[in-house]
Amino acid sequence: MTVATATAARRRAQAKTEYNAFLQVCPSRQVLARLSDKWVTLVLCAVAERPMRYGEITRAVAGVSQKMLTQTLRGLERDGLLSREVTPTVPVTVTYSMTPLGESLHTVVEGIKDWAETHMDQINDAREAYDSRVGTE
Repeated sequence: MTVATATAARRRAQAKTEYNAFLQVCPSRQVLARLSDKWVTLVLCAVAERPMRYGEITRAVAGVSQKMLTQTLRGLERDGLLSREVTPTVPVTVTYSMTPLGESLHTVVEGIKDWAETHMDQINDAREAYDSRVGTE
């Protein structure tokens, strides 16, 4: 094993124990990437209200495609943030609900959603001011 490889291996091992998202090899970056997705935020906020079926989530989260919703739900289930319960009815009933881990994240995610809704006018004003400055330079 070369010195460079040993150093890289040591950095990876250290990142696993410390989980410092500023380090390139830190696995927490994968979590941050998932959480920065708009559909994740909206789905988590919708399902936090109550357990929901797929169609209910589709109606609650306007604009999400079937493909994106399916990917989002699978990812959230894989990460342990949502649970998926299948009831053997005709047709099969699938219900998604928050896990305790998902509930611990909900307050943060809902805060970001609420902040965006509350400050949208200020953001639009800032965008217009920026665009008028940049457009005249």
